[in-house]
Amino acid sequence: MDYQGQFRGAALALGVPDDEISGFGKYLRLSIRLSGGSGGVLVGQFGGLPRLPVDEDWPSGRAGQLPFIFSVDCAALPRVDGSGLPADGALLFFLDHENDYLAGGTGDQGYARVVYVPAGTDTAVAEPLNPEFIGQQWDVSASLLAEFPDWFATNHDEDEDDLSPFQQQLARDLERDVPHLDDLRALAHDLWPPDEGLASAYLGGYVDDEVITSIAEQTLAGREKAGEIAIPVAKWYSHVEEEKHRLTSEWVSLARFPVDDEFYYGSFVIRHEDLASGRLDKAYSVIELSE
Repeated sequence: MDYQGQFRGAALALGVPDDEISGFGKYLRLSIRLSGGSGGVLVGQFGGLPRLPVDEDWPSGRAGQLPFIFSVDCAALPRVDGSGLPADGALLFFLDHENDYLAGGTGDQGYARVVYVPAGTDTAVAEPLNPEFIGQQWDVSASLLAEFPDWFATNHDEDEDDLSPFQQQLARDLERDVPHLDDLRALAHDLWPPDEGLASAYLGGYVDDEVITSIAEQTLAGREKAGEIAIPVAKWYSHVEEEKHRLTSEWVSLARFPVDDEFYYGSFVIRHEDLASGRLDKAYSVIELSE
């Protein structure tokens, strides 16, 4: 389904000018919400045993085989233009969250892996060496959720103090260029309502703010080390904010999900161009403690 076209048609019917719709649409992303229950079309499973290609071993990392988290049937997912997700086949996510969390400061990506199984591949149910890796299985269905950047506050007058000066300027520029901002935001949430209840995972959408901040800091630090730029200490924070805004258009959240009874929260992130080109080995994981 052409969801962007659906949004544009509904907005035009409200009398919103086309240029405003385009300006707003630059920040609107649709993520796929996976949740358990009997409603909707089943698109994947959490826990249990995965189906792997018959000639492929169970994925391993630095500490041995990796626990299986969940898998999705890409052909059964809602098709969101520009998401970069495969049109068919299956995506399987494996993660040793405790070791991955401990290795977070080192950049070691040896405890997580995303596996893509192309459509038509001969597969078989695989079993790990460690039976503790076999978690409770449940099926999930999919729905869509409208997402916006963190600075895209519902009420800028009330929330402006929580934004950096750079983000405040972004918000003011958007309000100037999109006078029907509140109408468009309400329409997006009517079409794809905010979260209700517990979700098993999200595919797509915006990268978590802490994660994109870390990527921005690493990017700037790397450029400084290479002698490309020199940032005064007093200007570091403002440069990070600008770099975050730039990187937001380059990076996407491949998957976000709670693990270990929601004590940890896992996230796989990837550049848009790598996802669209099928370079899933370029995805990397970030583990955070749930608040």
